Amino acid sequence: MAAEVVRLNNFVAEIKAEGFTEVMLLGMGGSSLAPEVFAKTFGSGGLQLRVLDSTDATAVKTYAETADWRRTLFIVSTKSGGTVETFSFFKYFYNRIIDLVGRENAGRQFVAITDPGSGLVKTATTYDFRAIFENDPNIGGRYSVISFFGLLPAALVGVDVARLLDRAQAAAHSPMAEKLGAIMGTLAQAGRDKVTFIISAAIASFGDWVEQLIAESTGKNGQGILPVVGEPVLDPAGYGDDRLFVYLRLAGDSGWDEAVARLEQAGQPVVRLELQDLYDLGEQFFIWELATAVAGHVIGIQPFDQPNVESAKVLARQMVAAYQESGQLPQLDSAEPTAANLNSFIAQAQPGDYISIQAYVPPTTATDALLHQLRTRLLAQTGCATTVGYGPRFLHSTGQLHKGDAGNGLFIQFTSEPETDLPIPDNAGEPASGMSFGVLKLSQALGDAQALLDENRRLIRFDLGTAVDEQLQNLIG
Repeated sequence: MAAEVVRLNNFVAEIKAEGFTEVMLLGMGGSSLAPEVFAKTFGSGGLQLRVLDSTDATAVKTYAETADWRRTLFIVSTKSGGTVETFSFFKYFYNRIIDLVGRENAGRQFVAITDPGSGLVKTATTYDFRAIFENDPNIGGRYSVISFFGLLPAALVGVDVARLLDRAQAAAHSPMAEKLGAIMGTLAQAGRDKVTFIISAAIASFGDWVEQLIAESTGKNGQGILPVVGEPVLDPAGYGDDRLFVYLRLAGDSGWDEAVARLEQAGQPVVRLELQDLYDLGEQFFIWELATAVAGHVIGIQPFDQPNVESAKVLARQMVAAYQESGQLPQLDSAEPTAANLNSFIAQAQPGDYISIQAYVPPTTATDALLHQLRTRLLAQTGCATTVGYGPRFLHSTGQLHKGDAGNGLFIQFTSEPETDLPIPDNAGEPASGMSFGVLKLSQALGDAQALLDENRRLIRFDLGTAVDEQLQNLIG
């Protein structure tokens, strides 16, 4: 990628010269998590970048209502070139841009990042996209941060990509990655299979990226290493013997020093990694990619495939097909959202289990806070590791682990109904629509729930209707 730095910088200069001030990245999983890290960590010296990776109608509507349409560049990013969420976003926003600037000019506001020869290459050519960045097809999505998928968005938000690449190159000559991978894999075999991250606030979004990398790479064939990100840090007595702690500390930030020291003094295994500045994230990207591959080798799985991701997609497509045939989605059992029902389900938790909260609801700041309260309560109540993911976003990150690991997860699925649904155009540039974002999201939730049940996972579903935050508050008590 060092050879592409001039091209990336020239492209950024071109975009700025034409008056663009915002970038909206349309993508999922490996296409969205790295750009989000760059936007949240470095996002001040370039264009404003937002990542849309939710098919929730309210989320799409919010992004649409807050965009400066004429000054927004859209990046359509998908390795496979056929990701249903990404193409749904593209068709919706392309139609909105046509209404504003006309069909002959609309393509100039779109850029593609994809593999050579993918369906997106054809689409981008057909709709006259401004540019197509074809990536090395040998790079898996979750390993693609130091490629066009991560570096084009990084350059647009003002990251010095040459400097970032230099740091990554330096890490390639360090033994740290192999050591870290050996530690992760060996401790996982000894029952410490929950890698719990404690991260300096300025680089906290790195956790979401590394969560996908570890979960999707190592959770399969009845094996799994669970990444735990954003969980409250407890006193040592609050943890069992199933954790490995990783302290990612940005130089000068001592906020977690005392808590981490207490964990070490109590005999918990802790790995400390120090970053001298934000650009050391380049090192961390490489270190964690190689470490994850090494850990996969140690526990005896293939770290570069994701066989169970497809199962949820197949079932979601079946749900959509049923809807298109009958006008209704299939039904799955749902419990009344009460604290009693939740407590009854959680009572199954055993030492070594984990609890996964899967929220197919609008991702808002208020809901973030409530989900954090809920995981905090469940952590205190059970002592089990907790994770939280918005759907369908997590299907492209932790979903593989949920179906492929040893089966020690308890899954709490929340679904909701949009107050205002949005149609997904059947084809870009045409108004006809046979499905909405609300139907797509619910079909993905139902498909994921069925995939979990098919793998004999413990699952409870709560439909929160349109009063998401009120119902969550009731569950928290």
